[in-house]
Amino acid sequence: MSAATGAPAPRRRHEGLRTLCYLAPGMSGFALFIALPLAASLVISFYSWSLAGEPTAVGLENYLRMFSGRDPAFYTVLRNTVVFALLYTAANLVISTGLAYWLQHLREGWSRVLRVVFFIPVVTPMAGNALIWRLLLNDDGVVNAFLGKLGVEGLPWLNDPTLAMISLVIMSLWQGLGYNIVVLTAGLNGISPSVLEAGEIDGAVGWRKFFLIVFPILSPTFFFCTVMTVIGAFKVFAQPFFLTKGGPGESTNTIVLSLYRNGFAFDKLGYASALAWVLFVIVMLLTALQFSQQRKWVNYDS
Repeated sequence: MSAATGAPAPRRRHEGLRTLCYLAPGMSGFALFIALPLAASLVISFYSWSLAGEPTAVGLENYLRMFSGRDPAFYTVLRNTVVFALLYTAANLVISTGLAYWLQHLREGWSRVLRVVFFIPVVTPMAGNALIWRLLLNDDGVVNAFLGKLGVEGLPWLNDPTLAMISLVIMSLWQGLGYNIVVLTAGLNGISPSVLEAGEIDGAVGWRKFFLIVFPILSPTFFFCTVMTVIGAFKVFAQPFFLTKGGPGESTNTIVLSLYRNGFAFDKLGYASALAWVLFVIVMLLTALQFSQQRKWVNYDS
């Protein structure tokens, strides 16, 4: 009896080891490339540390320097990041939703071709895209040359603080719209035609059809796009780095660009790590806020 009762134990151990073997590659990668760097950056944020020097423990000094105003650039780059995130997220979601809905009403062949066209900028290198946009938006660039042909005076797209931020948002939209278009199109494809037909019979057409029928069903997909777009907007780095260099002045400098400069240009690894953790907390809080509010407008009933 005891032998029969204890027989399954080796089998359970064998299954546990096999499960561990399956999980080991993924968990090892997570521990090595995510968990360990996160922990190391948290530790480094409590030090004054240059690449060539010895680390000196400073406690919360890096965080106090940020929030006390001793770093005059911090609140500027924080404001720039928030402004960019608001403009980019709102414009991206509105335009991508409109384009996805429009593509849904085209012939299947044209819809597929245009989805590919919209998605091409997503997979092209950001550095190359930024160089092209610099050629377009320079004072003697293609855009101002075209405006001159129309008799309109050229604009300082990259040398005026407001226009530089607008240029940054426009370039980012061109680069990132395709992803949300593809995701939202997939969500629209999941809407049952019978539901739409029933709505039309009840008199829901045009905008009423979209807001009363299509959007509530699409809301889980739209919520996913919102979360991912907000996270991506707060992590913006390549666009200001290649297009405006954070200028003019500090008008397009963002948290991640400031983090990069502090860590690798100013040789302040501790302060850069503190900036990274502040950004991490901001993004986590915003994501948690979005998830806490989703029940008010996201409908998971198909």
